[in-house]
Amino acid sequence: MSEAVMKKNKFSVIELVYMAMFAALMAVCSWVSIPAPEPFVPFTMQTFGVFITLLMLGGKRGGMSILVFILMAAVGLPVLAGFSGGIGALLGATGGYILGFLIASPIYIAGEKLLGDKQWVKAVSLLLGLIVCYAFGTAWFMVVYTKNTGAIGLGAALSWCVLPFIIPDIAKLMLAWGLAALLKKRINL
Repeated sequence: MSEAVMKKNKFSVIELVYMAMFAALMAVCSWVSIPAPEPFVPFTMQTFGVFITLLMLGGKRGGMSILVFILMAAVGLPVLAGFSGGIGALLGATGGYILGFLIASPIYIAGEKLLGDKQWVKAVSLLLGLIVCYAFGTAWFMVVYTKNTGAIGLGAALSWCVLPFIIPDIAKLMLAWGLAALLKKRINL
């Protein structure tokens, strides 16, 4: 492999620092939450953290930051809502929504590559990523809930896990978009 190709596939130290900082930001965002009793999904600022990470770092570095956040949760660091963490939290009924954050990154990357670095492309990519995250998380929720508690219909799962979050998540997307626009003027990532 040529040196140019190897260098292209590596992250610089500053990029690694930014990815770690945004993984930490996602943890802080997950701690800002309104708890909900099981099996309901708590209201958190996690999606804001994912949105701002992708908007500031782009798809590739943002995706790596999301992966670091999920790996921190997997090893038991209390980075999730309610200061929880561990494989059990990720494999629980609501873990599919967190794992679904990883799907947002390739969607964002595809939007960047296919349609360019335009604001509307970023917004549509984030919205599509959110929709796919909802779909993946809801399917996961239904499987885990059915296994642990009993059968649940799609309508009930959507009313518990998606419908209450649509407007807040769109508001978080708009907040992340506005904040990223301000920050990008001051910070060169």
